[in-house]
Amino acid sequence: MPITFQTADIKLPPLPKAALKKFIAGQAKKKLRISYVFCSDEFLLDMNKRFLGHDFYTDIITFPLGETEEEIEAEIYISTDRVKENAAKFNSDFSEELNRVVFHGILHLMGYKDKRKADKETMRSMENEWLRKFKRALWNA
Repeated sequence: MPITFQTADIKLPPLPKAALKKFIAGQAKKKLRISYVFCSDEFLLDMNKRFLGHDFYTDIITFPLGETEEEIEAEIYISTDRVKENAAKFNSDFSEELNRVVFHGILHLMGYKDKRKADKETMRSMENEWLRKFKRALWNA
């Protein structure tokens, strides 16, 4: 189960699954055992409250489950409701915003943070770089 795509309470959004798996594996410095779980706002809000004590909507929650020198294991939950709303807010299309959030979770696992302003800028820069590289990889496939 290197990288899997699952759902909690919604239908799986359209994703270029094979291309994403190959791209993410190529960017990571370690072997990955990642389970992406796509869900609704309400599902992720409940998780945010129960596990993190946060009472607000979010687009993603990343749960690191273990890490060794060779491998990272995690579950990454993504609200497609939030992704749709953010795509409209940032004048992006849904698939690009979804890919951004998919990459965001991996970047967290690779050590990137987004709490401080400088960290947010670095994270956004990395997301943009990965989006550019991914588009190129899709074009060359």
